[in-house]
Amino acid sequence: MHRLRKRRARAGFAGAAFLHARVAADLADRLEAIPRPFARALALGGGGLFSAEVEARPDLMARIGQIVEADVAGSAVEIDLERLPFADSAFDLIVSPLALHWVNDLPGVLIQLRRMLKPDGLLLASLFGGDTLSELRLSLIEAESEITGGAGPRVAPFATLQDLAGLLQRAGYALPAADRDLVTVRYGDPLRLLGDLRGMGETSALAQRSARGLSRRVLARTFEIYRQRFSDDEGRAKATFEILTATGWAPHESQQKPLRPGSAKTRLADALGVPEQSAGEKPDGS
Repeated sequence: MHRLRKRRARAGFAGAAFLHARVAADLADRLEAIPRPFARALALGGGGLFSAEVEARPDLMARIGQIVEADVAGSAVEIDLERLPFADSAFDLIVSPLALHWVNDLPGVLIQLRRMLKPDGLLLASLFGGDTLSELRLSLIEAESEITGGAGPRVAPFATLQDLAGLLQRAGYALPAADRDLVTVRYGDPLRLLGDLRGMGETSALAQRSARGLSRRVLARTFEIYRQRFSDDEGRAKATFEILTATGWAPHESQQKPLRPGSAKTRLADALGVPEQSAGEKPDGS
């Protein structure tokens, strides 16, 4: 179903992919701050926007060699995100603009990606986080509960920032880090939000979705609640997108490692210009 959604979105993707374009630009910005070459890169998802962003930056393009574009649909290489078809140590760089939130086994995919990196290779992956579409999620639940007496899952679950940071460490990345970008999009009519989601190929592909389709009555009530609760002072409906970005390196002996406990050569108290106290000593000396 995810592949079908992406294939149907191909014709209108360019007009709706403003978030994908934002993420592609952000990933390119991050790479510009890393002064090293990457001979072979994989762009996993993003509809070719990352390659286009690199081509628009000559200095960055000079440091990145071959870019392999892979996606579930409409790309040079069509892949299954759960079973990636690339060899171990195949890439110096892997970027993934807004693709990994669709995988069922995110820990397993992160391990696959780490194995596909050469030692000291870099992963930069952006995906939607837990606050994404919170307004739509709450409006759907309330409307469906009010009209049918129950609510089924309509919006896919997303990882949180804490989840992602822990998963990077669990998957064996060195120097793991994760950060978030909270984006608020405003619509004169919240129905346009659904149009953008369809245009991006980001509508629900849940396998265990509710057997009941969304009736016109439920949808009408959903957007009535949406307008009432989530409009700004100018009457525009707000839609939140949380974008999480994961950074991790394939382990290599040249990378920085934490110092052993007790190996410091300068006391923190000396650096701060204060008297040193033992862990059990109270400030008043008692």
